[in-house]
This record gives sequence, structure tokens and C-alpha cells, in this order.
Amino acid sequence: MAKLILSMDGLVLKEIALNKERITLGRKPHNDIQIDNLAISGEHAAIVTILNDSFLEDLNSTNGTLVNGQPVKKHFLRNNDVVELGKYKLKYVSEQPAGGAGAGDFEKTMLIRPNVMKQAADVPKALTESQTGLARSMESQPAGVTTHTQPAGPAAAAPQAAALPTAAIQLLTGANAGKELELTKTLTTLGKPGVQVAVIARRPHGFFITHVEGAQFPIVNGNVLDSQAHQLADHDVVEIAGIKMEFFFKT
Repeated sequence: MAKLILSMDGLVLKEIALNKERITLGRKPHNDIQIDNLAISGEHAAIVTILNDSFLEDLNSTNGTLVNGQPVKKHFLRNNDVVELGKYKLKYVSEQPAGGAGAGDFEKTMLIRPNVMKQAADVPKALTESQTGLARSMESQPAGVTTHTQPAGPAAAAPQAAALPTAAIQLLTGANAGKELELTKTLTTLGKPGVQVAVIARRPHGFFITHVEGAQFPIVNGNVLDSQAHQLADHDVVEIAGIKMEFFFKT
């Protein structure tokens, strides 16, 4: 399982397992990882984990977020990446052995851009094999740092009796209205980078959409989603970055 190692001035404070689809970091108490330091914004950053991939997003923090010394707004985390928030550092660690992922772990993404719809380059290899478990806390709780953890779900989903039907999305508005994209990959990314991005994950028990980037959350059938994954139903109308599209199962 992937995890974060929180440290300050070289002293390890805590280890946090990425066992939730969205983990927030900031000074305010409602964050999953609360860092009570004036250099940290109330809602500083978030890490979204979809299947085996984790994305870091800076939430328009005052002092910014660095990864490996470089300022970022959105970053696909890789093993041993170091996230810096003020004097605090969060090292991203993947427990998957090097070279353990096969070719099937590479997934295509699709981005909606003005007047063009295209397939983007392959997303990097899956980083972990599991998304379950609890954060392993240190015996002493460091001053100013609070971690809120929740019990993880079942270790593995029950085998499905029948194969998941093929699904697709059809664009309803915009220059590419009428075009379809089959959701054959484990992860399909939709949206405009820097504006709004969401991910549709193909799982054994259905298709789930999760917010990744942007101040606005995806809209499904007129209802604004929250930070948790939402299972899509046949003929749901999804709106991302101002573009409406219909999710449907193909017969």
C-alpha cells in the first residue's frame, strides 16, 4: 500500500496510509491531516487516490506546494516523491516492487480541450497493489499534527458472477457533440487541465467517477458531487468543465 511519511527538520513524525480516495491536508481541524502551523493554509492540498494511482493537488494555498523542490498545482505522485508544505515534508512511498507492473497496468486517458478530443499519452505505471488498511501511527503524537483516519473498506471485492458490460460516454455539447468514447481502460481522465479534471474508474462492480482537480466538482443529473467516488448508472448525464456527456452501457 502506498503511504506518506511526514517529517520536519529530518525528524519523522508520522506515517499515513493512503486508504481513502481523497485525503486533505491543511491547518483547519476538518482536514484528514491537520498541520497546525501558520505557514500551512486552512485547506492546503489534497491527494486523490484512484485504484493504484495517486494525484496531488494544491488547493490554491497561500505559500504553495512543492514536489521535489518544484512548485506544482497538480502532480501525479511517483515512488519517493517528496512533497513540501512549509517546513513539513511528506515522502510518498510505494511498496510495489520495481518492475512488478505489467503492460496491462498502463491506461489511456482522454482530455476534453476546445475544438479537439484526443487520446493522451499513457499514464505511468500503477504504484501499489492495494488500497485498503489503516494508517500506522507513531507511538507519540507530534505537536501541531493531527491525522484523522477511517476504517478501510473490504480488502477485496467479491468476484463478479458476470463480466462487466461495455460502457461508453457520448458528448452532448461542445464542438465534438455526438462523439463517443468506450470506457475500456481501468482509468479514463476527463476534463480540462487547470480547470476541472475527473476520473472514471472501471471496477469489478461498476463504473465510478471521482473529482481530481479544480474548484468545481462534477455534476451528475443536475446534482453536484462531493469528493467521494460516485457510481454511474445507465444514461446518467455528466457535466465536466462545461461539457455535458451521457454515460451508457452498450448492448
